Amino acid sequence: MNLTNFNKNEEFFVDLQRCIGCKACEMACAECETNGQESLISVNYVERSSTIQTTVQVCMHCEDPVCANVCPADAISQDEFGVVHTANTERCIGCSNCVMACPFGVPKKMEEYDLMMKCTMCYDRTSVGKKPMCATVCPSGALFYGTRAEIEEMRPNSSPINTFIFGKEVVNTKVNIMMPKGSKELRIY
Repeated sequence: MNLTNFNKNEEFFVDLQRCIGCKACEMACAECETNGQESLISVNYVERSSTIQTTVQVCMHCEDPVCANVCPADAISQDEFGVVHTANTERCIGCSNCVMACPFGVPKKMEEYDLMMKCTMCYDRTSVGKKPMCATVCPSGALFYGTRAEIEEMRPNSSPINTFIFGKEVVNTKVNIMMPKGSKELRIY
């Protein structure tokens, strides 16, 4: 694959407060040729009984991906651009270690394929200079793929963060979550 068009300065940003639950991202993801018509992004209700607020769940592409670290078959890989790829079909044994280990709850075991699948940040598109499918169709701007300067200009009252603390574990990611201005990390207990 020609990687000359891969822009290292472009990043993925998720603004959870802007998600309107339209599920356009899910439909676009399912249309991606490399997914086998499966959506690898999820729109979920925060607390359906008391609010209509939705949130989008996408692979965070951790700097040190625990999903790859716990894979006994070395089926999950991370490339030089920080993209954590879905399990290699020839190596994945369907053990679900990655599903249980991910602090973000992202990988899904697709029973019909006996294979772990997750977002690859549309690597087939981003590696040739295109934006991920989900980010191209999001009408509210909850999903954005571009430079840090672009997002800071678009959202001057927000800060992109990619450091998450789970108890004592610090996880740095390639994907950024938009938080109120001045935020540096997100603690999850």
